[in-house]
Amino acid sequence: MPYTLWFDRAGKEALTLVGGKNASLGELIRAGIPVPPGFSVTTDAYLEFIIGSLKDRIEKILSHIDLQDMTSLEEASGVIRKVMAQTPFSQKMEEEIASNYEALAKVFDTPDLPVAVRSSATAEDLPGASFAGQQDTFLWIQGIEDVLEKIRHCMSSLFTPRAISYRVKMGFPHEKVLISVGVQKIVDARAAGVMFTLNPLNGDPSKVVIEGNWGLGETVVAGLCNPDKFVVDKVTMVVDKEISLKGVECIFDGRSREVVHADIPPDRREIQCIEDQEILELARYARKIEDYYGCPQDIEWAIDKQKPFPFNIFMVQSRPETVWSQKRKEPVLGKKSVYELLMEKALSSVKIET
Repeated sequence: MPYTLWFDRAGKEALTLVGGKNASLGELIRAGIPVPPGFSVTTDAYLEFIIGSLKDRIEKILSHIDLQDMTSLEEASGVIRKVMAQTPFSQKMEEEIASNYEALAKVFDTPDLPVAVRSSATAEDLPGASFAGQQDTFLWIQGIEDVLEKIRHCMSSLFTPRAISYRVKMGFPHEKVLISVGVQKIVDARAAGVMFTLNPLNGDPSKVVIEGNWGLGETVVAGLCNPDKFVVDKVTMVVDKEISLKGVECIFDGRSREVVHADIPPDRREIQCIEDQEILELARYARKIEDYYGCPQDIEWAIDKQKPFPFNIFMVQSRPETVWSQKRKEPVLGKKSVYELLMEKALSSVKIET
């Protein structure tokens, strides 16, 4: 019964142990994509944590929920999450998690290494049902005690009102959806954001669309800013830019020792947050990731302020795109396939000498 697994040792074959998000990180590493290192706290650890009195109590609380009554749902969720947050792990489990965290810190010669602690449920990030964003994420967590606390919070976030309601709506039994937690070295991001391997506005598969902002990616993922937008043609690699007025960034505040939303200084508000060479490199990674998975992807990326190009670019998550990928596949234009359209575009850019 493994309590932990390093990302590079657990891909899609370990989905039931590490969940969708962490399994995807393992696959990205296998594909040669730069991913910040880390490890998963497995679903075996979660099962051991809730087994016995916790499991019985949770089931009893869930059995009395009235989904039509939001107050009932919120109260039940609050009770479950409080009990889980206050219940300690076994000594053996704590020691294994602490050993991995210390090993990760030694790699970077940084005691109390800052990490991201993210949930990874076994039913999330699947093509048929996106549970993305339904559980918690904690950024810039330092020290084993805080890491253990945030792991418990992530596990308990399997029982937020939204997550409980969504599972019922989608027909997923509560006891069948397990949770793993990822502990990953955080990227000290100069800029971060998301990118899609098709145009999310119209489903155009010939484009990579990159959205970014200064700082950590939380402002883009949560829709808290108007991000810069870069549309890259997959064949010609021509970039269309839309530079926005960016007012807020998510950064680590050294004084409060917390991640905060801060005003962006005026001199950076209307400057593109990533360089032209970084845009093209992100687009190349997007194509490589899409080719590896064989389907359109929704990817989160970050650019480390401490490293030189091209070693500063990291992918921190990739999941199947779930809007256009669900639509019935038909020829895009004039009964032509995507391949035919891409080749036409490529050939049209070639000048023939006469």
